[in-house]
Amino acid sequence: MPLTRVELERFTAFTHLRLDVSPGINVLMGANGAGKTHLMKVCYAACDASTSGIPFAEKLVRVMLPSGRKPGRLVQRSVGNQTGTATVHRGNDKLAATFSRNNPGPSSGDRDPEDWSADPIESVYIPVKEMLANAPGFRSLYEKREIHFEEVYKDILNRAYLPKLRGRIDKDRQELLDNLQDAIGGSVTVKGEEFFLDNGNGSGNLEFTLLAEGIRKLGLLWLLIQNGTLEESSILFWDEPEANINPGLIGTLMDVLLKLQRRGVQVFIATHSYIVSKELDLRSKAGDNMLFHSLHQEAGNGDIVCSSTPRFQDVHPNLIGDAFTGLYDREVRRSLGGLA
Repeated sequence: MPLTRVELERFTAFTHLRLDVSPGINVLMGANGAGKTHLMKVCYAACDASTSGIPFAEKLVRVMLPSGRKPGRLVQRSVGNQTGTATVHRGNDKLAATFSRNNPGPSSGDRDPEDWSADPIESVYIPVKEMLANAPGFRSLYEKREIHFEEVYKDILNRAYLPKLRGRIDKDRQELLDNLQDAIGGSVTVKGEEFFLDNGNGSGNLEFTLLAEGIRKLGLLWLLIQNGTLEESSILFWDEPEANINPGLIGTLMDVLLKLQRRGVQVFIATHSYIVSKELDLRSKAGDNMLFHSLHQEAGNGDIVCSSTPRFQDVHPNLIGDAFTGLYDREVRRSLGGLA
């Protein structure tokens, strides 16, 4: 069962937020600092808690990495606020973590209910920074040393290193792999802890350190589909999928995300890209489940609130659309010169 709702009370940037999410694709939009990444990390931590055995509150500390790993620093910074709560719903089940500004311990929160982990949620979080080129030695270093990296970086490598899923590849999954192979010019192989691109023409493998970062990110998605991480009932979280990817490839990428949604994968992306948002809007079909969530400050009190709609043209406020329209208007004025 997919996630259905997120509730945040005095948690990081949020005073109070109740967000109902789509079982398909969720596009998080808004200004820098509006809480898009925090929202996705809350959801991801809840999913991971169902499979890793790490308590939800502790996983939140690991993926958000407050200074000194002090959980109380996740509570909203305002006068009088002493506690903050993050709650994630999945149908009738829910998982909650409560943090106190006065608690110096490594984590604080309610004991995770048994029914949450009774139905594990396979999930993956792709951070903005691409990690495959930096993979050799990273996991062992992370396990043995105190290095200041959010745990999402170790987690994504754990998913990427999984071997190929056993069994026959169905037609739809093979089509996804073929589309990505066409985009990156080959398939991905692993030797030791290094990732390579094999173009299939016998000229050898090209190590990921020599590839453009956009190609590496598409290669990571190919791996996650090939090794079965992204199968029915799994959840994909992707922070700024457009980063370092040529705009000409974004349509292909959004088409893959839409097809994953049709295969039963729930998707969350945080984006600042007009092309990402519009390609999803234009490529969607009847029956696709998609919501655009606009996070913004409420007039008067400045609290972060959210408005949601299934159509990009109905998003309000729409900073991405407004910026694009502003560019278009300026181009028209310049082209017309002094004409009335």
